[in-house]
Amino acid sequence: MGLGLLALGACTLAPFEPTAKPRARPVGLAAKPVPLKPSAESLALARFYGRMQADLLTQGLLRTGGGGVDTPYSDRDLARNFERIAFFDEYARDQGLKKSDGISGRLRKWKGPVRIGVEFGASVPREQQAVDRLQIAKYASRLARITGHPISANSRTPNFHVFIMSEDDRQFARQRAAQIIPSISPASLDFFSDLPRSILCFVITAGSEQDYEYTRAIAFIRAEHPPLMRQSCVHEELAQGLGLANDSPSARPSIFNDDDEFALLTTHDEELLRLLYNPALRPGMTADEARPVFRRLIAARHGGPS
Repeated sequence: MGLGLLALGACTLAPFEPTAKPRARPVGLAAKPVPLKPSAESLALARFYGRMQADLLTQGLLRTGGGGVDTPYSDRDLARNFERIAFFDEYARDQGLKKSDGISGRLRKWKGPVRIGVEFGASVPREQQAVDRLQIAKYASRLARITGHPISANSRTPNFHVFIMSEDDRQFARQRAAQIIPSISPASLDFFSDLPRSILCFVITAGSEQDYEYTRAIAFIRAEHPPLMRQSCVHEELAQGLGLANDSPSARPSIFNDDDEFALLTTHDEELLRLLYNPALRPGMTADEARPVFRRLIAARHGGPS
């Protein structure tokens, strides 16, 4: 069938003002980046995001506890949030940063195993690479436990690619994206080489238009991020790349909310992922078809509605 279904999800922030000779390679393959020091532009971005993280923490945002007594949610809340996040898109398909039309779509997720591979930009230190690989591997294991779906990291044959790259790696990222998803639209491809600093990270998913099955994905995470924002991007983009493509201002406690209250996957978000990968919810279902099913599944968690 080919890869015709393309979706974009991104972690965004509102505008913020802070208090040896290479070997020949096969034609068509992107050149691997040569190790280098960050450019002045990349260093400036690192300072910007460092101040941004400090500012958000000062405001009590980027919480890491997963929710608590101050963030209760009911079965009704969970059903509403699942429908909004799983059946709607944040951005219009194949059109870059153009907002979606707000029309409900169909359920999308992976049927086959998800194999995560990580690629780094040339300026990412080896010590940081080791930290990121370990963090992503642990998170992949957690996602596998939550969903019951085969999800693994550090694969030699990945179908879910995680780019951790800087401003200096934009053209390399663009070339790699075109190799990984040959059907990628020009608007989506431009995203890799012309990313506004208000976009912290993003994920692009691709799959079959006929069965709504994801078969490939690319998540882009800025190498300039400080540790918590970097981990937050990993949590959100990998979860969105599994099929929770939208954000909702009413979702709480949740990372699928652009208010930045929570940095890491919450108990509420785990519930969304369990629902998404329940076999009773099939790729291609409309919201109307799925609604009685996920409401029943939510009520069955503790014997009845709340």
